[in-house]
Amino acid sequence: MGFWNNVKHLFSTDPQQKASSGDWEGQGFHFSNWANSNFFGTHNNILRNNEEVFGVISRLANTLSSLPIHEYKEYDQINTPASDLLHGEANPSMSAFQLINQLEVSRNTDGNAYAWIERDDNGAPINLWPIDPGAITVKRNVDDNSIWYDVNSTEYHFLVFNTDIIHVKHITPLTGTLGISPLDVLKGPLKFKKAVEDFSLNEMDKKDAYIIQYDRSVSPDNRQALINDFRRMITENGGAVVQEKGFEINRFDSNFQPSDLSTTNSITRSRVATAFNVPLSFLNESLESGNGKSNEQVMLQFVEMTLIPIVTQYESEFNRKLLSNMERSQGIYFKFNINGLLRGDTSSRTAFYQTLIRNGIASANDLRKLEELPPSDAKNADKLWITGDLYPIDTDIADRNSKKSTLKGGDNDATDNSDSQISDSKAGKQAENSVNVYRRRNRN
Repeated sequence: MGFWNNVKHLFSTDPQQKASSGDWEGQGFHFSNWANSNFFGTHNNILRNNEEVFGVISRLANTLSSLPIHEYKEYDQINTPASDLLHGEANPSMSAFQLINQLEVSRNTDGNAYAWIERDDNGAPINLWPIDPGAITVKRNVDDNSIWYDVNSTEYHFLVFNTDIIHVKHITPLTGTLGISPLDVLKGPLKFKKAVEDFSLNEMDKKDAYIIQYDRSVSPDNRQALINDFRRMITENGGAVVQEKGFEINRFDSNFQPSDLSTTNSITRSRVATAFNVPLSFLNESLESGNGKSNEQVMLQFVEMTLIPIVTQYESEFNRKLLSNMERSQGIYFKFNINGLLRGDTSSRTAFYQTLIRNGIASANDLRKLEELPPSDAKNADKLWITGDLYPIDTDIADRNSKKSTLKGGDNDATDNSDSQISDSKAGKQAENSVNVYRRRNRN
């Protein structure tokens, strides 16, 4: 307990809430020294000045921080103070969205992202604070091979065990503990693109050059007067030049080729997409020959190859460091909901939902949750159904055979066994009423 009291003492100063200056100060915490720090690591300049890098990192960070994350216990959603840190308020100065967004931006620029877990006297997490990657040194204890984090800034210096720091990163070699920055991998292509852009801008800024030849000797004064008159002629006549007898004027146009810049941009986008492991279409680049993939297939590729590994890393960190061993043994865990990204368009989603309903995989209320609609209070809204067409999954075999012998294919017995059968008109009316109630609640 003495160690944590010392750590908390480091962050305890007189409260000086200064919202205008953005200082992170208040009762029991003092992060003003980090408020203006570069949370994007040492690559902030590239992030600010390269539109491809800014675009792909923005897409990754916004997508991840927009995903719902919940705490579960054996598939049942629960709410605890720890879960509120991830979908409510991460600390007194920022929301959970801002925290995850900054962590993902830092991970994609510096290769590593850190958040210090502030705990109460019982060791339960109460705040999550993002830390500048430049302020952290990862150390390994040679005695037991454990990992420690040395947080060192101009004002604070403390050493914490690895379970008190959320550390998400890009791929790491076996011999190291730090992630590799994608911007370091792209240093060569980005430098080449910048050189091509600078050269192209210089070529665009160049004015047309002229060579004036005359068949007689002229004095320096007359030559200067001739040059001045030539400049005036170009300025006043929109570039038109009158060639007099005895003079020969040759014009050299600037040799700027926009196609060269376009080719360089295309190559750079391809390499950026490869380094960040995202589809090329995410950088507004399309192949001339086409790849034959629909938007739904591209999103499926993005979720499976890019987003799931990232999400799994965050979930592993949260489960290991925000939950105790006892909580994990009880089946408690954090999980992002990425199913919404795989719903596709309306027709694909409708066909998918029908398959779930007709095969007894999901109930009507299960699907209403996916569409963010209020649950129905109908008697059979939570029951599972299978094609028959249709009856509850727990219906006796004899009752199923009896139903088949009395109904034609596609018929629905709305009078027999009214507790287990719902007519189409009644179901439609219930859905309409539920939607109207949901809309009225939102307006209120």
